[in-house]
Amino acid sequence: MSADEPTPQSGPESPQEPGDRPHDESGLDLARAIARAMAGGQRRAAGTGRSGAPGERARRRRPSGAQISGAHPDDRDPQRLDATIDRLVGEHGWSTSVAVHGVFARWDSIVGPEVAQHCTPERFAEGRLTVRADSTAWATQVRLLAPTVVRRLNEELGDETVLRIEVLGPHRPSWSKGGRGLRDGRGPRDTYG
Repeated sequence: MSADEPTPQSGPESPQEPGDRPHDESGLDLARAIARAMAGGQRRAAGTGRSGAPGERARRRRPSGAQISGAHPDDRDPQRLDATIDRLVGEHGWSTSVAVHGVFARWDSIVGPEVAQHCTPERFAEGRLTVRADSTAWATQVRLLAPTVVRRLNEELGDETVLRIEVLGPHRPSWSKGGRGLRDGRGPRDTYG
């Protein structure tokens, strides 16, 4: 201190600097300081950052050689379901089969509601679509419409996916009952005279 500076006065009227607090006789300030130090150590152990502020996480060190995800998407990122299914179908070569079964689900919108009410697709194999009609009259009608239906299906599925439509009539009733039968029997005609 120099001679021309005023000496600090210690009294209740004089302003004190932040570091110069009066000593607390009860030891309460020492207990608070110890409690703050202990709480800071517990926060660090619980995963808070260096500052000890809640919500700030401490950085974990990654092992050397570990792959870190960058700013750009890669195979480890979550994928959309439709992209994953498309990739799976493409890898296994199921694209034609899936497309044909999609046509089966939309059969009434492709051939029209009236035709769809009387005939249903049964199977698709090697470019041939098999359709079952509920009566012989509708089977004949679908056979006449077959070229139009093949063109419409190929518009939906891609060129030359469906090459031919095979139309089957209604299921015939079976007159055979039991495990035995006659090879040259007359069948139901015998019953009706």
